[in-house]
Formats: sequence, structure tokens, C-alpha cells
Amino acid sequence: MGVLVSKLCAEVTLPRMIKVRQRFDPQRIDPVDIPAMVFAELSRPELSGPVKAGMRIAITCGSRGVANVAIITKAIADFVKSKGAKPFVVPAMGSHGGATAEGQKALIAGYGVTEDFVGCPILSSMETVVIGKSDEGHGVRIDKNAAEADGIIVAGRIKPHTDFHGIYESGIMKMMAIGLGKREGADICHADGFGRMAHMVPLFGRCIIKNARVILGFGILENAYGETCKLVSLRPDEIEKKEPPLLEEARGHLPLIHIDKTDVLVVEKIGKDISGDGMDPNITGASPCSPWVTGGISAQRTVILDLTPETHGTAMGIGAAHAITRRLFNKIDYDATYVNAITSRGIDFVRIPCIVESDKEAVQIALRTCTGHDKDNPRIIRIADSLHTQYIYISEAMKNEAETNPKLEILSGPEDWPFDEKGNLW
Repeated sequence: MGVLVSKLCAEVTLPRMIKVRQRFDPQRIDPVDIPAMVFAELSRPELSGPVKAGMRIAITCGSRGVANVAIITKAIADFVKSKGAKPFVVPAMGSHGGATAEGQKALIAGYGVTEDFVGCPILSSMETVVIGKSDEGHGVRIDKNAAEADGIIVAGRIKPHTDFHGIYESGIMKMMAIGLGKREGADICHADGFGRMAHMVPLFGRCIIKNARVILGFGILENAYGETCKLVSLRPDEIEKKEPPLLEEARGHLPLIHIDKTDVLVVEKIGKDISGDGMDPNITGASPCSPWVTGGISAQRTVILDLTPETHGTAMGIGAAHAITRRLFNKIDYDATYVNAITSRGIDFVRIPCIVESDKEAVQIALRTCTGHDKDNPRIIRIADSLHTQYIYISEAMKNEAETNPKLEILSGPEDWPFDEKGNLW
């Protein structure tokens, strides 16, 4: 970056920051109890014992950073084996992982879902087959290995989607329509853009329930701390009716920022393990996809400092920022990023914002370009990522507001930003 831009940034004095704890509903399931709870859910009498001895059962595993996903996946596999059946895991993540079999297997391995841990094969392939036509004539595709199994257990986290709102968002329906569809199926489902996704996801999901060997849905809900808080099994004929109430329950667990407005929002890291958009606009309010998704904090400028290691260079979401660091820019895997953007029609999510040399300059350039704000008392909020917002930092100007908010607890006095000699946070 040029000397002049650095000089302009240096003219901006950043306010001192206060560490704050946000209070959320603490309901959770202890990880040690998860295997027993999975067995109990899958053993409910009303499920009518869909897993039979000798069957080959596919179990889906997605690309998001779902809490305890390895433990949950292993428990499902162990249950299948306890019935004398033969489980295998299918990475079900559309075009993620660079749209390669190796990339998708590597993604779930990063979450601990390996053959050694779960105790069954992981069959990763991008090959799909058409299993039927939607009510509107679309050829609906799913993973070939899953299609050839004797049964499919569709396991996935249910939560509000980052790019559209509807009766079904992220969850079992989307895991079937997009996840199991791989790149080809996801491409077809996304063809008309996010404005039609609330319609397309259940359209494709119904076709898969009707024509594929789906024997169970297994929903996972998390609290605002990113911890498992509910596990629920569903018969195929229950998915369409019972997933929407679970989505509304999950909406109540979003890790929202309990402040309505800020001048600058600083997000330390984004990644596909955090959100489909790198950061969840339901939390950050930052999305180039508007008007298909609304909500989150109102911020005039958004800054992103880095990528998570688990995103493997996929930088979906940078298009929602106004400034990023060169450190982040140098980590971008353009093939993985652009394949995801092309498949989802979300090309606006990968536009390159202003690139600056350090964390400090990224915050400074954002604050300098704000308008209509109190220059002597700027409002800045800093979060680790959009999934972990229990602890946040707010600028001194928000201290009185935080003191009167029962959902916030001040943990420290005003402190200078902990920048190192290069202007980066440590």
C-alpha cells in the first residue's frame, strides 16, 4: 500500500475498547452425553426400526463447523452398526472444498470426521445421479454413493440461512437439496439466485424424500455459544412438517450482538466453517445479498482481518467488507472461492474490498470513511467471528449503553488496542 494511504490512516486515532460478555440461553448437551442421546433418539419406537441388518447406510456430514460433529457422526455410525447394518459417511456440501472429492474429505477430516474416528468408510465423490424430477420438471441429483445405498440418514444442523429466509433454511431439507446434490445439484438448485431459494430448497427436498432411500432425518440445534443443545430424529414423512418449528427454535439461539448500531464492525476471522458467507449476516448485518436476507447489527463500515485455517483459503464473504488486510488477501484460494461463488450465484460475496497492510490500518481506514458519526466518540465493535460472540469489545462511547443493558456485562476498563509493532492484533 502506498505511503499516502498509510499516512491518511495514521491520522485516525482509535478509541479505547472495553471487553464485554454477552448473556445467552445456556441450555446445552454435555458432549459426554451425546452418544447415549443419539442412540435414544434413533431408537424411538415411532421410527419403526428403519435400519435393518445387512443394509448399507449413508450418513451425511456437512462442511460447517458444527459443534461435536465428529462425536455425533460416530454415534450415528455406531447405532447403525449396532443394528447389524454397514454405515459409511458421505461429505454432503454442494460445491465446498473446492468442488473436489479430496477437498471435501479434507474438510470434514479437519473437524475430526475421519475413518479411524467414526469407525466406518468415508466415500467422497463428486459424481451424482438423477433420482427424479421436481414438480416443476428439474432433474434432481444426489451423490451417487448415497443413491446406491440401501438407506440414507440425512444429518445436519438446523439454523437460519445466511442468504435467504423462508420456511426451510439451513437444515435437513437443504442438506438434501444442496449438500447431497454436490456441485451439479447445487448448481441447478441455485440457478435462479437466492431470491428463489426459499422455494427451490423444499421443491428439491420433497423430490429427494419421494425418490431416494431417505430413511431418517437427524437434526442438530446449537445454542448461542456454539454448543449442541438439541438432537432430534425424524421419519422421512415428518421432515417437511417438523423442520420449520425447529428452525424457529434455532432462530432464538442466534448469537446476536446485543447492540443495535455501530459505526465500524471489526470481524477478526471469517471462514466456511463459521458460516456459508464466511460471516453470518444474521449477526453482522453485512451482506451484499440484500434484500433476500435482513437482520443483524447496523454497521456503516465492516472490517475483516483474517481467514480461519479451516476454510482452506475459501474467502466467501469478503465482498461484504469495506476493508481487509493483506494477510487475508494473500491466503485466498481463488479456485475454491470462485467455484463456490459461481455455483451459488453469489459472485458479489467475493468482490475485493480495500486492502491495507495491517489490522490497525484496516480499522483506521474504515473509521476515517464513516460519515455522519460522532468523530470524537466513535462507535466500534470487535468480534472474534460471527459464531462466537460471547465476548466482544466495544468502544468507550458505548460504555453507558452497556451498563444499562441486562444482556451485557462489562469485564474490563477502557484499554488501548493490543497491536504489535506491525500494527496487528496479538
